[in-house]
Amino acid sequence: QLRDEAVFSPATAKKRVYIVDEVHMLSPSAFNALLKILEEPPEHLMFILATTELNKVPATILSRCQRHSFKRLDTASVVERLNYVAAQEKIDLTPDAAALLAGLAEGGMRDALSMLDQCSGREKIDTDTVYSALGLAGNREIARLLTSIAAHDSAAVIMQFEAMWQGGKDPATLLGELSGLMRDLLLRAVAPKGGQSLLSGGYDEKLLDSFQGCFSTGMLVNDIGVIQTALGDMRAGQAKTICELALITLSEPGLSDTLPMLRERVSVLERRLSGAAAAPVPSVSRAVDLPAVPEAPAPEAAPVDEPAPATAREEMPAGGEPVPETQAPASEEQAVPAADAGADLWDRLRDRFSGSFPVGLAAILSDPMQVSGSYDGAEHLTLTIQPGFASNMVDRPDVTAKIAAMARDLTGKPVSVRTTAPGAAQEAPSSSKLDELRRFDIVKFK
Repeated sequence: QLRDEAVFSPATAKKRVYIVDEVHMLSPSAFNALLKILEEPPEHLMFILATTELNKVPATILSRCQRHSFKRLDTASVVERLNYVAAQEKIDLTPDAAALLAGLAEGGMRDALSMLDQCSGREKIDTDTVYSALGLAGNREIARLLTSIAAHDSAAVIMQFEAMWQGGKDPATLLGELSGLMRDLLLRAVAPKGGQSLLSGGYDEKLLDSFQGCFSTGMLVNDIGVIQTALGDMRAGQAKTICELALITLSEPGLSDTLPMLRERVSVLERRLSGAAAAPVPSVSRAVDLPAVPEAPAPEAAPVDEPAPATAREEMPAGGEPVPETQAPASEEQAVPAADAGADLWDRLRDRFSGSFPVGLAAILSDPMQVSGSYDGAEHLTLTIQPGFASNMVDRPDVTAKIAAMARDLTGKPVSVRTTAPGAAQEAPSSSKLDELRRFDIVKFK
């Protein structure tokens, strides 16, 4: 029909103009019909073909058109236009809200004006209005969520997501906002001088500075990739479950087996082995380990293979019964503290976990059904940990190192921490692993 009408000259104007929007959506037969008139168009006829996916337009059509590419607008131009439209329409638009809308538009003026129209039903349009009208979680909520991810507090991450889910926030939108914040942090890390002009999330500079050192470049690249994979998987359904899995993976780097994550772990180990004292990489180590956990204690806290001098604590029988008076040392001061420490050291440690570890980890350590501890009164604290999630959270070098440091503060002497599973035989620190390998026929000897 368009082709038949196009041959007629215009009655009042010089040109008859046809604008075909989203031309890449035409079927092959429609393109063939359009090609016939494009090959030999009348002088009075002009076609304007608009598309956002030029690769889907046939080459036969492109070869007969002049191409004019439109670029994305910068954020300042979008903000200026939004303020002008708001002033003409008598809309009270705050500067922060205008900057947020411009960032969300990603250089598209039409998208920015469309979002402004969605928010125009309120008397005053501020950032909270934009978040509510567009169904966004908001910068403060996303920053709080990322703080829990940086602390590797999976329990807090899931609780915050559940609260936003109950509040009607879309999981895909939430992950998109989280990815945007990580992108801004990545740009500030790789381009600290010129990266500020590339930020599009509308986050305050002080807020971005607060995350400095919490994530390395490799961690940010890996985490953004995890989010993008989750967004792609959401198209098949189960959006909430996929979002929860992605958030847990972000808060527990040990669960990620992607190539960027493995490279980051190797890089951290190489830097530590090359000289931890001289290498300024505390931020990288905090990105892999718990932020609140300090560096491992000095070598004096490590288990000592040589036997310690004979004391009343070493002469106690395995059952923990008090030694007879004839075996007690001459000084009564040396025997009593050992018995007391062996009885209540773990209970005293559990009282301090809530203020020293993240909420989720402290809850596991304080649960006697998950973790129990026994102190031999000398230098070894043995943790019996339930296998599975509890073991993954507790049986880590940074966690056991901090527990050893806390025990050393309470006892006044070096304490080494060993871990075992319920029912497993406890092994001496200096024993070899060869017997264990022989049991499974891994190593055979003549």
